[in-house]
Amino acid sequence: MTADFDATTHILRPIMTERSTILKEQFNQYVFEVSPVSTKTDIKRAIEELFKVKVSAVRTMNLPGKFRRFGRGGGFKSDWKKAIVKLKAGDKIELVDQAA
Repeated sequence: MTADFDATTHILRPIMTERSTILKEQFNQYVFEVSPVSTKTDIKRAIEELFKVKVSAVRTMNLPGKFRRFGRGGGFKSDWKKAIVKLKAGDKIELVDQAA
């Protein structure tokens, strides 16, 4: 492993939605917002390093920014990348609920 790998630059934040909660409970999958330049290998390595778990699969998707109104005008939010990470059986990540 190279010394210049920084896991925190690849994983930006966990995504806590109703769908991600269902994925977590039923399929042991977790959803994260990741850096747009991160590869599946980078994401797997970062999750294993940050949370000390074993990752079995990573799925990624690039999502376009949505149009949002700002007063009379409007603009687009930034494009972003989402990763769904499946963990090996028995592993789990303790995420703090942001709604609490």
